[in-house]
Amino acid sequence: MRKYLFNGAMIGAITSSFGIIQATRNGPRDWRLILMWVSWGISLTLAIAAVREEAQERALEQ
Repeated sequence: MRKYLFNGAMIGAITSSFGIIQATRNGPRDWRLILMWVSWGISLTLAIAAVREEAQERALEQ
């Protein structure tokens, strides 16, 4: 779990969610809001995949 929380990609994805949450609360609800959430989901998925791949590479080296 620690490898996911302290990875730079995960920290960036989690930090970017704060802006999207504020836009959801205060902004208009239109197609751009949906695109923001989709892009955030994609970036979170890519960050998780990067951490998982890095962990697998470390396991193979040992």
